[in-house]
Amino acid sequence: MATSDDASPIRTYDRSWGEIEEMLNKAIERRAQWKKWFEQCKRDEDRDGMKEAASNHKALDGVIKTLKWTLGEEGVEHPLD
Repeated sequence: MATSDDASPIRTYDRSWGEIEEMLNKAIERRAQWKKWFEQCKRDEDRDGMKEAASNHKALDGVIKTLKWTLGEEGVEHPLD
């Protein structure tokens, strides 16, 4: 929640739909990399690595959902729901 001391962000609104699509594709690729890393850590019994990979994978789920929602992809619910 914003307080009176918080400055409003400066936004340019100059991202193209192509840039947003590109970011979505990169996020999907990175999520796949984290899934692979998780599986490798699981085989190696590296619990800390598994936790890091799972956390990053989950965070990218949110990024992907938000970008898909921003692009108006059918069937994607509001990211905060």
